[in-house]
Amino acid sequence: MNIQQCCAFTGHRPSHFSFAYDENDTACIALKQSMREHIIMLIGKGVKTYLSGMALGVDTWGAELVLKLKPQYPQMQLIAVLPCETQAIRWSAAQRERYYNILAACDKEVFVSRQYTSDCMLKRNRYLVNHAAYLLAAYDGGDKGGTAYTVNYAKQKGREVMIIPVSGNKKQIDFEELL
Repeated sequence: MNIQQCCAFTGHRPSHFSFAYDENDTACIALKQSMREHIIMLIGKGVKTYLSGMALGVDTWGAELVLKLKPQYPQMQLIAVLPCETQAIRWSAAQRERYYNILAACDKEVFVSRQYTSDCMLKRNRYLVNHAAYLLAAYDGGDKGGTAYTVNYAKQKGREVMIIPVSGNKKQIDFEELL
């Protein structure tokens, strides 16, 4: 895997957004559209491999977008980078079904740890950055949490970080910034 041809996804969980789990909300649709446009731009730059940590929200949406674009761009690959085997164990039945359907369509799965550990999520985020030249982040600019850590780590590693700005704490996304 050539990291110059790889992009990883990071971003907040649905509960962080104003639309929460309502993917039919116009703000969620706009966010996904912006992610899609960034992915298509990256394809134009020769990026073929996309890494998803498969968390709820941005990671999952990124993976689904890659799978939807794959028929048009058959050179694309999707790799699920999982923190542990039990990542989805406490999710709802519908969330687990979605998760396992995406995993079944992935080109490859990588487990950072077989069992849950206190740092397996951190290790997953580092793996994503260490194996990709690009990081596509839906991020509110805050300084706490896994997304903030991953964005800052990517910057430290000299990766190209593309941020789709969002407002946290369940505020509306600024549509002007998305367009």
